[in-house]
Amino acid sequence: MANPRGFRTLAEREISRFLSLPNQTIWPAVVNAILYIVVFGFFLGSRVSDIEGVPYITFIFPGLLMMGVVLAAFQNASSSLFIARWEHFIEDLLVAPISFLEMVVAYVLASVVRGVLSGLMVLIAGILLVKTPLEHPFLLVVSLVLSSIVFSASGLIVGLWAERWDNIAIYLNYVVTPLMFLGGVFYSTSTLPEGYRWVNYVNPIFYMVEAVRYAFLGRTDVPFALSMAVTVIIASIFFLWAVYLFKKGYKLRT
Repeated sequence: MANPRGFRTLAEREISRFLSLPNQTIWPAVVNAILYIVVFGFFLGSRVSDIEGVPYITFIFPGLLMMGVVLAAFQNASSSLFIARWEHFIEDLLVAPISFLEMVVAYVLASVVRGVLSGLMVLIAGILLVKTPLEHPFLLVVSLVLSSIVFSASGLIVGLWAERWDNIAIYLNYVVTPLMFLGGVFYSTSTLPEGYRWVNYVNPIFYMVEAVRYAFLGRTDVPFALSMAVTVIIASIFFLWAVYLFKKGYKLRT
């Protein structure tokens, strides 16, 4: 890196920013996951038949974990960059001796840290409340980090594009949330009619969910290698897109 000190300073600032506000950045993901576990595990789970021999709450827990991780990563990147633009202190960063690549990597790194930290808290809550196996811990970390990169980089893109907070909410409510709910978090592809399974296969989030589910259960509806390949490709596209927009100065200079 051209300026490791500048990169480290920016990354540390972004990490300190979300650590100073745990009630906004960390604990909501944990509370949401616990509520899902209580409702689907204790109240509704007993009324839902096992999926491929796995209790329903055990089957959906990997998806709940992934959902909390990537939403935390997205919200961190998009909100931090939008605030920097809104309050005009992004201009101080632009004149600092730090490259655009280092800027993007620092923002993405901080967002991945927030996402993985949220995921760790959710995992602890899940272990205490749900009898869930963890077949491949290392693959779980890899899957969550790659998925976080996807949403961190896309969060930067949305943070650049947004003109007001409402624009970020539009992306979350009308793009991310539908893709989450149609991405296999709450159901298996095998439960869908044959003619509707394409809904999962064209959904990029489906492959991220399946990668995390494989790490927990050791089974998946699609090959793990395919899930990883799709996730890596999408992460690369969003990351390079974010770097390009930074270099272009898209909505960074007023």
